[in-house]
Amino acid sequence: MRLVTAAWLGRMRYGDAHALQETLLQARMRGDIGDTLLLLEHEPVITLGRGADRSHVMISPEQRTRLGIELYDTGRGGDVTYHGPGQLVAYPIFDLAPDRCDVRRYVADLARVMVGLAGEFGVGAGVLDSKLVGVWVDLDSPQVWPESPGTRLAKLGAIGVRLSRWVTMHGFAFNGSTDLSGYRWIVPCGIADKGVTSLVSLGVEVPPVEELARRSVGFFERAFEADITWATGEQVEELVAKR
Repeated sequence: MRLVTAAWLGRMRYGDAHALQETLLQARMRGDIGDTLLLLEHEPVITLGRGADRSHVMISPEQRTRLGIELYDTGRGGDVTYHGPGQLVAYPIFDLAPDRCDVRRYVADLARVMVGLAGEFGVGAGVLDSKLVGVWVDLDSPQVWPESPGTRLAKLGAIGVRLSRWVTMHGFAFNGSTDLSGYRWIVPCGIADKGVTSLVSLGVEVPPVEELARRSVGFFERAFEADITWATGEQVEELVAKR
C-alpha cells in the first residue's frame, strides 16, 4: 500500500506553491521524502499550461493588476485555467513507479477523486472523452451523471499534470464556493462552447475549503490504494519553509 503524507496549507499565492512543488519534486526524485499530497487554495491567478494559447487570456495586464489577478506560465499540461478562493487545489507529489507508470490512469484516478467528492454533496459528476479532460456536470441532470450527457455541460473540476521520471506535480482544481466571475477573463482550458460550474452554483451548501480537503483524502486513498496520514503542524511549517 502506498504511504502518503497529506498537508493542508491554507491559502497560498501560486508562485509560492509552485516553488514548493518544485522543491518537493526534486526531493521525491532523490528519495529524500515519501509521497506527499499538498491541499490548499490559491489567491486569484490565471495559469497557462505548456500548450496554452495566450489569446485565451482575455484580460489586459492593466486590468489584472487592478483586480489583483496574477498570471503564471507553468510546466503542466493543458491550456489556460483560473484559480481562486473557494477552490480546492490538490498537488500530489507521488512517485508512480514501478506499478502505476501510466499517465492516462493517473489522470483518471485524479478524476475519480473529484467525482467521489462531488458525490459527497449529492452532485453527479463524470468524465468525457480524452480531449475534454476534467470532471463535468450535466446541468440538466446535476444530481445524476447520465449515460448520455446532454449539451448543457459545465466543468466542475480541472486537471493539469506534469511528470518527471514518473514523479508527479500539479494536479487538480475543484470548484467548491469559487467565484466563477474569474472565468470570464479566460477561455477555460481552451474550451469555448462549454461552461464552468461550482458546488455553490449547483445549490449546494459548501463547507470551508479545508473541510473539502479533508473529505477528499478518503477518495485519494481509494483511488491510489494509499494509506494517508495528516502532517503535523510542525511538519506543515517545515514544508512551507522550503518554498
